[in-house]
Amino acid sequence: MDDQNRKAVTFNETFLLPEQAYSRKIGEMAFRTIITCKGYIPVFEAAQIMAENKVSCLFITSESGNIDGFITDITLRDNVVAKHADLDKPVYYFMDRAIRSIPIETYAYEALLMMYQTKSRYLLIESEGQYIGFISRNKLMSEQAQSPLVFIQSVKLARTSAELKAKWAMVPYIVNQLLSKGVEATIANQLITVIADTIAQNVVEEMLFEMGAAPSKFVFMVTGSEGRKEQTLKTDQDNAIIYEDKANEHRDEVRKWFLEFATKVSDRLNEIGFAYCSGDFMASNPLWTHSLSHWKGNYKKWMEESLPETAIKFSTFFDCRLIYGDVAIMDELRDFLDEELQQPLEKFFVYLAKNALQYVPPLAFFKPIKTITVKGKEVFDIKKAMTPVVDLVRVYALRNRIFVENTGERMKALRDMGVFSEKQYQELYLSYYYLMNMRLKNQAIQMIVNQSEPDNYVDIERLTRIERATLKEIFKTIENFQSGIRIKFTNNLLG
Repeated sequence: MDDQNRKAVTFNETFLLPEQAYSRKIGEMAFRTIITCKGYIPVFEAAQIMAENKVSCLFITSESGNIDGFITDITLRDNVVAKHADLDKPVYYFMDRAIRSIPIETYAYEALLMMYQTKSRYLLIESEGQYIGFISRNKLMSEQAQSPLVFIQSVKLARTSAELKAKWAMVPYIVNQLLSKGVEATIANQLITVIADTIAQNVVEEMLFEMGAAPSKFVFMVTGSEGRKEQTLKTDQDNAIIYEDKANEHRDEVRKWFLEFATKVSDRLNEIGFAYCSGDFMASNPLWTHSLSHWKGNYKKWMEESLPETAIKFSTFFDCRLIYGDVAIMDELRDFLDEELQQPLEKFFVYLAKNALQYVPPLAFFKPIKTITVKGKEVFDIKKAMTPVVDLVRVYALRNRIFVENTGERMKALRDMGVFSEKQYQELYLSYYYLMNMRLKNQAIQMIVNQSEPDNYVDIERLTRIERATLKEIFKTIENFQSGIRIKFTNNLLG
């Protein structure tokens, strides 16, 4: 047995969990009482309140009693003591405003995963519309000491390419275990995404350390399935860079620096296990590393030209998400897109809709599922079966200017807006994540059992009759939604 397989098996044995690790909810755990102070009190008094109550997090309230933010021990260390700040200054000047909360019935592993995704150290706990306490990431980690989620922390601490490659090789075992325990595919997707994000962030930071500080503020963003937080075990690189506009005399040198940086990041990710994108949708491609004004021009051009190929490019880069850099740059781009999408763009939406109709569910007249022969086996491409859902939900999201990235979250937003009925939402959501579960399981088995590279082909002979019947109903559901988008956006029932 080689070293990589030995490490993977050891990990799998160590992290075999009792059912409790997946079934425990926040309400069953001991959480802390919320300690508050008014935003106008001096910061030294806030520190005294924290010391008296032996808490590492103090929540700051407005005059009306609403929680506006919080400070932590780290806040006091980094922003007060280290900067020799005026101790009489009101505490609201120092508070973090990124308040995050979870319902009391949330599973513990979901809460911990959310903390990693949002880089939060504390979560408020909500019950019947009221905040009843808070919980820290350290507390959750100690409660979930054997959970695969703790693995993320070890990924954060890894630095060399060899370490990161070894960590990424363990992911199929984690995913297989989660799915075998009945954890939803959405959680498995999120876990893969958080680990991939963490690895990419480590690589970006490593390259910045080697090359020195960037010549301007920038954003390293991921697109495609990772941009949607729907990454599977068969993955390649889909990324881009946006940097702030600089004066003309510095434009060429800034661009040269970022292209070199992007190439080094891409090469390092490839070494770790994230293959180069076959379509070259990577920051190392000069087309996809540009200034903010250039990126705005890209999106505007793609919308105004309204051609099939530009609609596809827009779709690719609409599914984008910042994983490193200046949030303000991404916010400005989103505001720009929000404004542009309010213009008359009927032809643009027609091409987006036609793109969503490009792939059809693999239904056949004389057998439940249409198959193709690959390496002597009757299979169907599950990625192509899922693509229509991603595409059609994206069209509706764009039409309604919904900027959440994830397909499932877009579905929920469309339901909340009344675009999808509850029945439509349930049918499409359950169909999509049934397929995602099957796709992830299939890839995990290919990697663990067959010791082969994962792909998106599902062997029809390995499916039970119930699975085949379920797939047929799912494909009918997708076909019905495609008929709906065909009528709504193209005014053409037949195509």
